[in-house]
Amino acid sequence: MPFPKNEDMQSISEEFWNKWKYPNCVGCIDGKHIRIQNPKHSGSMYRNYKQYFSIVLQAVAGPNYKFIAIDVGAYGKEIDGGIFSHSNLCQKLENGGLGVTRHCPLPGTNIKVPHVLLGDEAYPLKTYLMRPFPVLKLGPSEIIFNERLSRARQVVECAFGIMSAKWRLLQKSIEVNPESADKLIKCICLLHNIIIDREGEQQVACTFEQIPDQTHSRTGRFGTLGENRGTSSAYDIRDKFKTYFSSQELYNA
Repeated sequence: MPFPKNEDMQSISEEFWNKWKYPNCVGCIDGKHIRIQNPKHSGSMYRNYKQYFSIVLQAVAGPNYKFIAIDVGAYGKEIDGGIFSHSNLCQKLENGGLGVTRHCPLPGTNIKVPHVLLGDEAYPLKTYLMRPFPVLKLGPSEIIFNERLSRARQVVECAFGIMSAKWRLLQKSIEVNPESADKLIKCICLLHNIIIDREGEQQVACTFEQIPDQTHSRTGRFGTLGENRGTSSAYDIRDKFKTYFSSQELYNA
């Protein structure tokens, strides 16, 4: 799947704001276990925390449920944060891919923050990757931030659900070797995007509640606190989003 050009990110960001009310967002990231048969001589490398064999599809979805970037083939035993940190996607983001080095004002303000991805608690807090505030440290403004992030993140969970509903083979074990499974999953992701382009997102739109549990099998295992601790710059950017969302709530009250 071709990696998007940085100049395409502004239009994606604007679409996220218009549809999901999260500014400066260029994608939502999550991981999904894809069942495979147990490869010979692989030991426990592919056995995940739910005790079945899998490889992991890590994907970034856009505001219309299309996949913007994917990374396929991590062992089932790995966790989201570790998979991300060792992925080609992470390397590209660290080098400014997806336009994450571009700073733009938050709507209606002069406060500039970079383009960001949205992830769950399994992902590290980065200047380009926002994650929720810890549950044990939630005040009113943190709750508002987490709700905004969670609502926007539904696009990647819905994308996985739409894909699994369309290609039912993803709901059972794929009876091929891991290398062939990698290629098959990449093809399915491309076809998923083509179908949305042809049919329109209205024909495949969904809500998180409409997705059966088995279709959005998130990887579910969180990294350690040390692995997910962000830099002071990352905390500052998240706080700017938090303050912005809280001020919006007060303005609209």
